[in-house]
Amino acid sequence: METRSVEIQRKTSETEVLLQLDLDGTGVHQIDIEIPFLSHMMTLFTVHSLCDVKITARGDIEVDDHHTVEDIGICFGQALKAALGEKRGINRYGEATVPMDEALARTVIDLSGRSGLVFAADLPRETRGGLSSENVKEFFQAVANNADITLHIDLLRGSNTHHAIEAIFKSFARAMKQAVSYEPRIEGVWSSKGNL
Repeated sequence: METRSVEIQRKTSETEVLLQLDLDGTGVHQIDIEIPFLSHMMTLFTVHSLCDVKITARGDIEVDDHHTVEDIGICFGQALKAALGEKRGINRYGEATVPMDEALARTVIDLSGRSGLVFAADLPRETRGGLSSENVKEFFQAVANNADITLHIDLLRGSNTHHAIEAIFKSFARAMKQAVSYEPRIEGVWSSKGNL
């Protein structure tokens, strides 16, 4: 099988991001982001997806966290798209519902080649650990747009913002693990069209 490991670098006047992604890892992570709560979430993603992820990101957080969050999402999406290559033999779809105390989140993924995000999450507090709640959606929008994937994220319940965002990232990780895994009976791509 082909190696599904990629490095992406992005440098703008607002941010500088280095991101390494290995889809066939064991959950090894090295996360260095100036936004503590996003660092925590990307660590959780790595552990629960079993991808290996390294991120170093610097940005104009004195302005706010938006540029850094979005650019990490852009890099992650680009890395995912490149690592998947022709998508031969993968499950393609992934779904996971994950609790975090009172919070419950569901993520459904289609590695379809078509970008789309449906994000239904009413997050109670505006910020957590330097991460603006509104930028959680911006992160996933950047991932979906740059990976060319369809992504549905629903926060089914949750009164604690920390728990809600954590449930979202863990469900995303578990759904991703399922979608990128191989189905040994599929030789090409799992689509009636013959490509994704």
